[in-house]
Amino acid sequence: MTETTGAAANRRRFLDAFSRFAGGDVDVLYSVLREDFVEHSPGNPSGRDAFVDFIRTAPVAGARLDLKRVVADDEYVVAHYLMTEPGGAGTAVVDIWRFEAGLIAEHWDVVQPVADGMF
Repeated sequence: MTETTGAAANRRRFLDAFSRFAGGDVDVLYSVLREDFVEHSPGNPSGRDAFVDFIRTAPVAGARLDLKRVVADDEYVVAHYLMTEPGGAGTAVVDIWRFEAGLIAEHWDVVQPVADGMF
């Protein structure tokens, strides 16, 4: 995968945004999500602005995020990480992000609680 392929560019965009988000910059989502962003997780809103407002108060915004692996192709970036809420147990997360013209158009996720030391 070269830096000029769609996969490499989307991976780089994702890693930059993930790093900023994990550092507390929720507003980075405004620069990486399409305005008509579609969220596929039940109970989470679609649309960039509604999704960012939702995430601002969601557990992930205040959690420690330890990225384990990232897989990318020309359209999708898949991230696997451990989310640890302050004073809480860890949660394994797999996010699937679909990119369109350099921005995230859709999102799916799978979350699973993990016992201490099992990740």
